[in-house]
Amino acid sequence: MKQLLLLIALVLTCQAKADNYWDMDPLTLEVPEMKAELTALEVKPLDYNISSDALGEHKWKPDFDFFKTKTNPDVKAYKFMDDMTFVGIPLFVAGWALKGDKAMFRVNQKAESGGKKNTQLLTDFKTGIDDYTQFFGPAMVVGLKLGGYEGRSDWPRLLASAGMSYAIMAGFVNGIKYTAKEMRPDGSTANSWPSGHTATSFVGATLLHKEYGLTRSPWWSVAGYGVATATGVMRVLNNRHWISDVMSGAGIGIMSTELGYALCDLMFKQKGLLRNDLILEKETPSFFSISMGLGLGHKDLEFDAGGEAVNLQFRAATVVDAEGAYFFNKYVGVGGRLRIRAQSVKDFGDFANYVAVEDYYAWQGLQPHYEAAYPGDYRGTSAENERTFLNKVGYRTESESAWNDNAPVTDSYGIVKSDHITEFTGSVGVYFNLPLGTQFSLGTKALIGRSITQELDIDGHAEGNKKDINYTLMLDNRAGHQDAFGEPTYLLNDLQYPNNTGEKWTDDWEYLTVGAKSSTSFGTGLSLTYRYKSNFSWRIYCDYDYTRKDFTATYDPFHFVQKSMTSGAGYLMDLAQMTYTGEYADGLGVEAREYKTRKYMNYFTLGLSFLVNF
Repeated sequence: MKQLLLLIALVLTCQAKADNYWDMDPLTLEVPEMKAELTALEVKPLDYNISSDALGEHKWKPDFDFFKTKTNPDVKAYKFMDDMTFVGIPLFVAGWALKGDKAMFRVNQKAESGGKKNTQLLTDFKTGIDDYTQFFGPAMVVGLKLGGYEGRSDWPRLLASAGMSYAIMAGFVNGIKYTAKEMRPDGSTANSWPSGHTATSFVGATLLHKEYGLTRSPWWSVAGYGVATATGVMRVLNNRHWISDVMSGAGIGIMSTELGYALCDLMFKQKGLLRNDLILEKETPSFFSISMGLGLGHKDLEFDAGGEAVNLQFRAATVVDAEGAYFFNKYVGVGGRLRIRAQSVKDFGDFANYVAVEDYYAWQGLQPHYEAAYPGDYRGTSAENERTFLNKVGYRTESESAWNDNAPVTDSYGIVKSDHITEFTGSVGVYFNLPLGTQFSLGTKALIGRSITQELDIDGHAEGNKKDINYTLMLDNRAGHQDAFGEPTYLLNDLQYPNNTGEKWTDDWEYLTVGAKSSTSFGTGLSLTYRYKSNFSWRIYCDYDYTRKDFTATYDPFHFVQKSMTSGAGYLMDLAQMTYTGEYADGLGVEAREYKTRKYMNYFTLGLSFLVNF
């Protein structure tokens, strides 16, 4: 009953509530009256520097207006020397200071009028790429300009700036070349310092940097300076220039272009300018760089050859880097470095004593080996020649001079396949930066990596007349006649002077190779960075690298001996080597020798870097 009464009360309440809404007026929506009118809108001119490219509507149109002057609005004029960095000056001075590291290494002088010159080591390393890469910068600038890709300047101003830059460079280079008269490493001409190829290449790189690197994309600058650096390195590896020539040439190229542009800025003022410099807002010192430097430190490599030291002397190393780092803030970042360090030979030392001989006196180092290989006519008695077995079979130089048409060896020389040891090192680590103001900062780093070595390689070449020998060999195994090892002794009778078989022989082989196992490398360094634009910097650095190298030298100076005689003569030579116990015994073998040494390498590198900040 209670539940029924509660239900009735609820129904009556809901009915009373609903009755309240019966008399309400319906809702209506009032629509305001709208009137269409035409209104003039103010349209501002679109900024030229961002209109076509930013909207993605740029159409490539060739530009052949070589004599037509164009100036875009709102492009800031450059003041005289506004863009001068003076970075070329320390490069030039460094090259000038290093001119003393030049020992003559004459090659490719074998054939001369009046006879043969067998004292030379001929280089087989040669590339002509550097003859073309020196023009990479101007070729890119002209190509981009012809394609309608606007850079810093119009055609008249660009041609004037380029012409001025090349004229200044040519005046400096040729004036110094024919005043200093420095001999080239290959001994060809006395106009080595500074390098004209390198100077030309760096003028082109700086043109590309100013026209497109500063105004379009910094990677144009990286490409230009990267190719220019490679050109300089190739000049060194081609044995056409010293590292000092290349560094001075690079400095002259950069200085000449900056001065050429400064003079044109003074003459043209705002006329002919098309684009402003790019501006980077980010303040963190993240960067990508390319570097060229001078490697100091170890300049000799010594091996222990049976108690005697044989060594190689090296010049100062050429060092090229590609390096980059990402900074989390102004102070700390992570990154890596790829370093190529090429160190060319200054003196092959004892390794070149045997393959290069010119006359009777020069070939004395080879004589003991030829005495074993080519016995002469024996005219004495056994009692007169008890000193050594080789006295009986010695090559008679007094009756057949060395290197004549009938000699067993008529010619020999070395071919330098690679006259340098090159190390490729990849490293990663932590980078640190300490700002000294808005433009300058100090930096350091701690790196660890792996170093791989490309070997030095010299091939040998020898040719001559194959020799035969008539002799009688008797075995003596009587008691008490054995040698020191208990083996029977041999009696040599009727030994005849070697005669020509009528056959010619020739031999090409690996005379000397020097290499090293891969090793772990540790590096650090100190640098001073000058940020002359918002996204470009120059850096002077001093790096220190440490690694432990296990070097191996394989030396095979007498590989040709077996080819130069018949099997009978070869057997006699082997017998002579086993029997001979004189003062030359330790060095008589004609087999290849292998020397090993472990060296703790401490490298210092002084150099200059071009940085793109991002």
